[in-house]
Formats: sequence, structure tokens, C-alpha cells
Amino acid sequence: MTLFLVRHGRPLVDRSRPAHEWSLDPAYDDDVRALRGRLPHPAAWYSSPEPKAFMTARLLTEEPIEVVADLREHERHSSDWIEGFESVVRRAFAEPDVAAYDGWEPLARCRDRVVRVVSGILATHRGTDLVLVGHGTAWTCLVSALRGLPPDLDGWAGLGMPDVCQCQVPPRPGDMLAP
Repeated sequence: MTLFLVRHGRPLVDRSRPAHEWSLDPAYDDDVRALRGRLPHPAAWYSSPEPKAFMTARLLTEEPIEVVADLREHERHSSDWIEGFESVVRRAFAEPDVAAYDGWEPLARCRDRVVRVVSGILATHRGTDLVLVGHGTAWTCLVSALRGLPPDLDGWAGLGMPDVCQCQVPPRPGDMLAP
């Protein structure tokens, strides 16, 4: 079984609203469509409920897409524009049990939530390729758990919008994904 983790396309940034409310920037729809050839069809498709993720999924497939609330990004309930965003996210990975910024959930909560829900998805789709459309920080946590390695922060920083990561899943993925 292969797991395809898609990071959403470039969002239409609105500094007056929190990022989880942003939609896709239609000027970059062709960048999203360019990923179609790198993804399996048919496959089981799942998406974060965030507009930029679901809109990305819609551009990538005509197949049914199940929206799963717990595939959402690391919760950042703040509409503050953070100038040093990358350094704050790196701090979240360095200290996952504490909020790295006012209004942010501790990253460990995001990791545990995403790992739990993906474990369930994997258990119901043995032998079927899966495409999950979501977010860079959540996928970095998940890939770390899948590989049993520390999070790859340089890999996180290098993710494009959109981007795709392909992972081979062992026959018993639940054994690997204990948070």
C-alpha cells in the first residue's frame, strides 16, 4: 500500500483572518493540477476540512473525497501575522508539549490527532492506495511517526505549495504509528 500525502496549493492570503480559513489562490490552480500525474487513480481520497486543502483535492480528482476533521493543520487560532513564522514552527517542533505561540495548540496534540486518524484510515484500506490532502506541519509529524525518526524540519521548510510525498506503508501500519 502506498500513502500519498499532498500539501495544499498556494493559499489566497488574507492577513485579517486565521490561516485555517484561507482558500486557494486561483492564480495557482495549474500548479495543483500539475500533480495529477504523480497521484494514483483510482485511490481512496481524504482531505482536511480547511478550504485550501479541500479545494486542492477537488482540483486533483473527480473521485469521492472524504473530509476528516482531524486531518486539519496544527491549530493556530490567531489572526496575527507572524514575521518569524518559520522560527516559531521550529520552536513548536523543539518543544512539542507547549504552545509555541499564543493561540496555538501544542504540536504534540496535532501529532497525536493526525497519527490516530491516519492509523484508522490505514486500517480500513489495506491494499488500497490512499491520498490524503492536508498540510505541511501535520504531514511532517505523520512522516516522522511512520519512519520512526525525528521530524525533518529542513524537509518541512522545503515543501512546496502544492507538494506530494509518497510513503510505503508496512502491512501492519498500526504497529508503527503509536504516538
